[in-house]
Amino acid sequence: MAAAAAAAVGGPQPPQAEVPAPGLALDKAATAAHLKAALSRPDNRAGAEELQALLERVLSAERPLAAAADGEEAAAAGGGGGPGAAEEEALEWCKCLLAGGGGYDEFCAAVRAYDPAALCGLVWTANFVAYRCRTCGISPCMSLCAECFHQGDHTGHDFNMFRSQAGGACDCGDSNVMRESGFCKRHQIKSSSNIPCVPKDLLMMSEFVLPRFIFCLIQYLREGYNEPAADVPSEKDLNKVLQLLEPQISFLEDLTKMGGAMRSVLTQVLTNQQNYKDLTSGLGENACARKSHEKYLIALKSSGLTYPEDKLVYGIQEPSAGASTLAVQGFASAAGTLGQLDSSDEEDQDGSQGLGKRKRVKLSSNTKDQSIMDVLKHKSFLEELLFWTIKYEFPQKMVTFLLNMLPDQEYKVAFTKTFVQHYAFIMKTLKKSHESDTMSNRIVHISVQLFSNEELARQVTEECQLLDIMVTVLLYMMESCLIKSELQDEENSLHVVVNCGEALLKNNTYWPLVSDFINILSHQSVAKRFLEDHGLLVTWMNFVSFFQGMNLNKRELNEHVEFESQTYYAAFAAELEACAQPMWGLLSHCKVRETQEYTRNVVRYCLEALQDWFDAINFVDEPAPNQVTFHLPLHRYYAMFLSKAVKCQELDLDSVLPDQEMLMKLMIHPLQIQASLAEIHSNMWVRNGLQIKGQAMTYVQSHFCNSMIDPDIYLLQVCASRLDPDYFISSVFERFKVVDLLTMASQHQNTVLDAEHERSMLEGALTFLVILLSLRLHLGMSDDEILRAEMVAQLCMNDRTHSSLMHHIPENPNPKSGIIPGSYSFESVLSAVADFKAPVFEPGGSMQQGMYTPKAEVWDHEFDPVMVILRTVYRRDVQSAMDRYTAFLKQSGKFPGNPWPPYKKRTPLHPSYKGLMRLLHCKTLHIVLFTLLYKILMDHQNLSEHVLCMVLYLIELGLENSAEEESDEEASACGPERCHDSWFPGSNLVSNMRHFINYVRVRVPETAPEVKRDSLASTSSDSLGSLQNSGTAQVFSLVAERRKKFQEIINRSNSEANQVVRPKTSSKWSAPGSAPQLTTAILEIKESILSLLIKLHHKLSGKQNSYYPPWLDDIEILIQPEIPKYSHGDGITAVERILLKAALQSRMNKRIIEEICRKVTPPVPPKKITAAEKKTLDKEERRQKARERQQKLLAEFASRQKSFMETAMDVDSPESDIPMEITTAEPQVSEAVYDCVICGQSGPSSEDRPTGLVVLLQASSVLGQCRDNIEPKKLPISEEEQIYPWDTCAAVHDVRLSLLQRYFKDSSCLLAVSIGWEGGVYVQTCGHTLHIDCHKSYMESLRNDQVLQGFSVDKGEFTCPLCRQFANSVLPCYPGSNVENHLWQRPSNKSIQDLIKEVEELQGRPGAFPVSISSETNLSKEMESVMKDIKNTTQKKYRDYSKTPGSPDNDFLFMYSVARTNLELELIHRGGNLCSGGASTAGKRSCLNQLFHVLALHMRLYSIDSEYNPWRKLTQLLEEMSSQLGNEEQQPEVPILYHDVTSLLLIQILMMPQPLHKDHFTCIVKVLFTLLYTQGLVALSVKCNEEDRSAWKHTGALKKNTCDAEKSYEVLLSFVISELSKGKLYHEEGTQECATIIPVAWSPESMEKYLQDFCLPFLRITSLLQHHLFGEDLPSCQEEEEFSVLSSCLGLLPTFYQTEHPFISASCLDWPVPAFDIISQWCFEINSFTERHAEQGKALLIQESKWKLPHLLQLPENYNTIFQYYHRKTCSVCTKVPKDPAVCLVCGTFVCLKGLCCKQQSYCECVLHSQNCGAGTGIFLLINASVIIIIRGHRFCLWGSVYLDAHGEEDRDLRRGKPLYICKERYKVLEQQWISHTFDHINKRWGPHYNGL
Repeated sequence: MAAAAAAAVGGPQPPQAEVPAPGLALDKAATAAHLKAALSRPDNRAGAEELQALLERVLSAERPLAAAADGEEAAAAGGGGGPGAAEEEALEWCKCLLAGGGGYDEFCAAVRAYDPAALCGLVWTANFVAYRCRTCGISPCMSLCAECFHQGDHTGHDFNMFRSQAGGACDCGDSNVMRESGFCKRHQIKSSSNIPCVPKDLLMMSEFVLPRFIFCLIQYLREGYNEPAADVPSEKDLNKVLQLLEPQISFLEDLTKMGGAMRSVLTQVLTNQQNYKDLTSGLGENACARKSHEKYLIALKSSGLTYPEDKLVYGIQEPSAGASTLAVQGFASAAGTLGQLDSSDEEDQDGSQGLGKRKRVKLSSNTKDQSIMDVLKHKSFLEELLFWTIKYEFPQKMVTFLLNMLPDQEYKVAFTKTFVQHYAFIMKTLKKSHESDTMSNRIVHISVQLFSNEELARQVTEECQLLDIMVTVLLYMMESCLIKSELQDEENSLHVVVNCGEALLKNNTYWPLVSDFINILSHQSVAKRFLEDHGLLVTWMNFVSFFQGMNLNKRELNEHVEFESQTYYAAFAAELEACAQPMWGLLSHCKVRETQEYTRNVVRYCLEALQDWFDAINFVDEPAPNQVTFHLPLHRYYAMFLSKAVKCQELDLDSVLPDQEMLMKLMIHPLQIQASLAEIHSNMWVRNGLQIKGQAMTYVQSHFCNSMIDPDIYLLQVCASRLDPDYFISSVFERFKVVDLLTMASQHQNTVLDAEHERSMLEGALTFLVILLSLRLHLGMSDDEILRAEMVAQLCMNDRTHSSLMHHIPENPNPKSGIIPGSYSFESVLSAVADFKAPVFEPGGSMQQGMYTPKAEVWDHEFDPVMVILRTVYRRDVQSAMDRYTAFLKQSGKFPGNPWPPYKKRTPLHPSYKGLMRLLHCKTLHIVLFTLLYKILMDHQNLSEHVLCMVLYLIELGLENSAEEESDEEASACGPERCHDSWFPGSNLVSNMRHFINYVRVRVPETAPEVKRDSLASTSSDSLGSLQNSGTAQVFSLVAERRKKFQEIINRSNSEANQVVRPKTSSKWSAPGSAPQLTTAILEIKESILSLLIKLHHKLSGKQNSYYPPWLDDIEILIQPEIPKYSHGDGITAVERILLKAALQSRMNKRIIEEICRKVTPPVPPKKITAAEKKTLDKEERRQKARERQQKLLAEFASRQKSFMETAMDVDSPESDIPMEITTAEPQVSEAVYDCVICGQSGPSSEDRPTGLVVLLQASSVLGQCRDNIEPKKLPISEEEQIYPWDTCAAVHDVRLSLLQRYFKDSSCLLAVSIGWEGGVYVQTCGHTLHIDCHKSYMESLRNDQVLQGFSVDKGEFTCPLCRQFANSVLPCYPGSNVENHLWQRPSNKSIQDLIKEVEELQGRPGAFPVSISSETNLSKEMESVMKDIKNTTQKKYRDYSKTPGSPDNDFLFMYSVARTNLELELIHRGGNLCSGGASTAGKRSCLNQLFHVLALHMRLYSIDSEYNPWRKLTQLLEEMSSQLGNEEQQPEVPILYHDVTSLLLIQILMMPQPLHKDHFTCIVKVLFTLLYTQGLVALSVKCNEEDRSAWKHTGALKKNTCDAEKSYEVLLSFVISELSKGKLYHEEGTQECATIIPVAWSPESMEKYLQDFCLPFLRITSLLQHHLFGEDLPSCQEEEEFSVLSSCLGLLPTFYQTEHPFISASCLDWPVPAFDIISQWCFEINSFTERHAEQGKALLIQESKWKLPHLLQLPENYNTIFQYYHRKTCSVCTKVPKDPAVCLVCGTFVCLKGLCCKQQSYCECVLHSQNCGAGTGIFLLINASVIIIIRGHRFCLWGSVYLDAHGEEDRDLRRGKPLYICKERYKVLEQQWISHTFDHINKRWGPHYNGL
């Protein structure tokens, strides 16, 4: 680095004279002290000069930076230390000088003492976790660091935690941004008063040193900057320079952290203009400085906004005085003049981007504010530092330094002004930047700190023209990507729009500007200035018009568009961010009457801009066909300000409306959008690709709808309320292209629409009219009513979670105006309309979230289909709402059938919009309604129930909103306005309903049936004769109607207007008359709307005369018309409701309805079926048949599936299992029969073709997690809490085994214990069987199947072909018969001695197994392979415990331990005891029987040498005891009292030939029980103290000679004590030992309890084993009688045992040999061991038998406690803070998820941990996401979260940041799945993790 302290040596200059060269070697501290003293003298000039000289030399920027970066030679020149050394040296000097000779750290501490810390001001960068409290915030950007947040009191506030996107700073202590009540404890004290004054000499040195230091930094920045060449991006060079400067900037950053005192010194230095001038203008002296100054000037050149072509002369003039206060020169005129097109500097690069003929347009207005355009001029260090910060694209360190200074008020103001001064330059740099995203974030990081402060924003707005600068810069930015608009008149259009394909829009590069603009507009004072400044408004509207009509879509009519452009994202984002959000910001300040003037201004300039736009695109009165743009921001500005004016400011609407002609133009484009929406949904735009659907959806989507579709509809409502209704209605039908369809004729020709689109377009048009007439969002609803309506609409579509409701309810897009319209009322409205459904857990494992569902009364009264239709993005949501409505009506018994959408009463209209209702009372609409009713009645094609529904809805709306109660008399007298086509007499719907229309003249194709009927009728019927003058037949043409009205409006002055029809030349529409082969026919109709309705009623109900006026029976109906029975129902109900309303409104109607009903209605004429119709009918019929066939097939399939489901186990709910017998237990069947689920055959399992059970083998360490104390382990949430695994079952067993292995013979140790507590193999089955050869072919097919499966076939994994349960092996079923089993189970009367002998003999026989091992049958092969699978399931370390690797003892141990593991786990699944009894769920699906066969077969391969067989030690007295222990050198065998009895049981049973005889089983159990009991006595004797022992010894000895002494525990205990006293077991009790044993007063009861508890685990396992081997059911019992019940079940208790006197465990004893002899033999072994190792001897005797059930760690109530501790915790392996921290929920270990830092042999840490902790199963909580991830072997899945927020929802990835609380039920389910090993079955979405987690 060039900051070479060695410049004196290596630089070209001679050393300065003042400080001799050796001075460098002097102690820096001494020099510093000397200088400080010199400077402290009153006359300090000499000192100052000396210091200057030293600094000059130390901080000289002599060596050019490039050299420093170039490596060795430069380093050599720099005095050997290399660049690093030099810069270190310079910094050391600075530190010493600042401290003035003292220690730097003490100096820092001293300065900190004077810190008036009123503000926190902590600056953070991206990804930092911060908090935002909306209750305390004044500005919505307010944020707090975690520390300040937790130290303040925010209980009950609306806060959330968030990850910072761009970085930010803590606002604690800043009362401009947040309320003081929210300050934390540290920043509450107003601390200026009690901080002492800073002593002058403390910071004196800093004031001298720092200016030089900063100047030095600036020189480096100048040096390092090279203007990038045109084509080479220069980021690399910049980064290099920045890396070298890192220490310097960090040093400055550290200074800012010293507190207020140091900050104010820095502020002085940075803003002092004199300093800057002195240092930077000293150009003459050395070449180097001059060179850097030149570079600076070059860099400055490009800082203005002016384009290079303008060739300004850059002189380095003195900055003019007015540079900072910009003069606004004729801004209004500036923006208005669009200069000539001018090519831009980016032209060349852009030509290559394939924009083709879309030439870039550049607007250059010569009168833009010059000072914004000018080159920058710097007057202080701060300004130049910011300049370089921008040039270097905002390096993070620099940004942090500049922001760290902000708590200094003086600095804040200076910096804000500097920032504004450089604003244009910042944006210019941003536009060119390659890393615009990062840069945008850093810019906003700064600007949000400055502009969120209203006071500051107001100040710079006034002093620095902030608003002008922003608007100009925005305009400048957008000007670079304008293209010619192709809307309307492609050739002559003068309008320009932004090109959405440009990077600027596509990458959202304009975002920082817009964000700042919105931010400052949120301040009332700033917004007022904006709204008052006409020039600014003009410019702004000019800016908005760039977006008007962008992203134009042209409908593809021929082939599909080949490249779907995705530019629409950019277009919608741009309109929302750049136009709508500033609009909402401005609207939020126009809430009161006093602000009327602002609205008038905006509306005025908006209308001017719209007028300009219409002129620019050459718009007359017809929109160009087949094109649509969704972007009309000018229309929307206008609409929203109108709405505000009427709603809040009491402005008269007419005073801000333009003339009729302008209104007609205004309505065209929004209406075009509505029609296009219908077209898009009718698939007419299908050739434009999917993106056009995307646009239609985005337009109505919740984030956009209230800035897009809502203003559009409102604007149309305003236009409709002021324009002629007939004109409006006919325009609508013409836009929707359905004019030709509205004819009475049964056939018509549509020139503009294909037949298949007619129906949906007609539905679209009618639906639009219904929405237009019934929506009241801007027409008089209050904010709370709107919120309620929105919420009801969303809830009716689907039940929703709280957050998705928040998300779907249209928010005010400007974040500054509150989250949601009246967010405080959000909760109260929600509780009024919805019920909360708590999160339930479904047995299928799918986790529900807390949902809100509409209350019943909401469905009853508030369900509004219109609102639902308006708000649905997907059409299916409308259907969903209707289905839910139907279900509600069925459930509540209100209506059984398929209901129609209900009619909902509307809120009253605001008086200003009363004109809207005229649409319902205009003849055009009535004619359309009449025509449609007639067509529906006559079954014309292309009409649907939906059309009828909408027609009825419109009629009902008209009746509800009829103008005035018409008197019946006036009906006949029609006013003079009666026009020539008098379909209806007046315009009131009520009276028009009863008007009969007799004849209608229609134009029909010559083929139509009407034509033929016509001629025939004229001869026969004389009534037609009188009609020959066809004047009386009605003719109707919508288009003509519209043209006529248009003409009237345009030619108001012309009195002859009625006759003139303006000739249309440009019309693309053919007038209805000009279509080919049309002929005129006259139809006889003779109907009125009322008569049509009544006939429709008949048609819908399918009965003649079904309608009977209800008031004839019950006159009351007319008095209280609101009858609940009419509110829900189908079409019939709707017709009845309408007729009732019509009757209510006028007596005439009532009379006419009665008359119509009296006439018997003639049957509807039969339909003539044409060939074409027949064809469609056939098609329909065929379709129907196909559908029926399909239904039948599906039904059949479903019933099959059902019957399967009834027999199969439902994995998901282990509680409610239907037992599925694997083997049938009827004695007459000789062999077990199995069904193969693949080939479907059933039969026995044979040696040649064995059947197998589908099983899943998995290693499990669940057993090892049992612990002996009840207190659950908690997840550590502080440094003190740590978890030590020494008290787990696995650890205890490990210690025991290694202890035994230390002192005893290895092979004998391996028989004395069981392993498998960790990494034991658990076998489970779904209960289905298959042939093993079928399974092999099934696996082959899976292997060839290319579909991506969630499992790995190569590892043998598959899913059960029947129930799809995950499995990985097949367990062969042993061919056996059931009858044998029954014979075997018959008890024989042999004595126990005989049985013992038999057992011994049977064990001795090698391989006495029906299958001879020598002949390799298929069965034995399979048994071997499954054994291999079992071994491979677990890792080697969990199988090999022997000291000699690979010894057979190891396999032997492993095999019986597999049996042990499975029995123990089943016990745990039953809750740890057998009290519940019964054949448990696990029992029916258990494969233990088959597993036993496989294990026994393999165990028998290893015969135990009869010498060592423990059976002999148990059942025989050995003579010469002493001789056995003779040879000392060999390690002894394990004494029998140290053996684990359950292990012995399994060894004995597995060594017997299978199937086992029941007698032998009982015999083994009896013998082992004696050993177990003795072990209990020994343990008891060790546990108690000396006095107790001698007392017992005595009492027992007295009873020794009674008859049943062998069955009395007292006698036995005393004997044991006396035997063991011979050895040293009791002697060693030193003092230290006594302390550990708690003195318990042992009573006979407590001793009995102890012995029973000691024996129970063995009895439980034995009973389970007996249950599986012999199929006997387990009895159920109370907990206290478990011992006696199990012992009698096992046959230990003699049957004649009396139950009167209390039960004694000793009565179960049945000694095979005299008790005292065998006990003394056992005790002798112990004594001889304790001779040498008394301590260990004792430890081994006390076995812990009471293990509690395994549990996961207990989690804290609130998630925040976990998050705060772990998200910053460093990993113990790599000592870094992990990017994705995770914690194991089994043992609490903290790991890095996916962290490469902790990878070992290609395994990432989580995978590694899952193998070590759970033998392949890991359960991890991801700290940053709050979700749980499960690792199972080589797969993983996201399980979900056990933490839910107050509304019962997960918050994955903590996106919402609301407080989360533990959901106990979910955690229980997780634990249950872990214990029951069902992760694989219940969770469906698994994927491979490739060891990368």
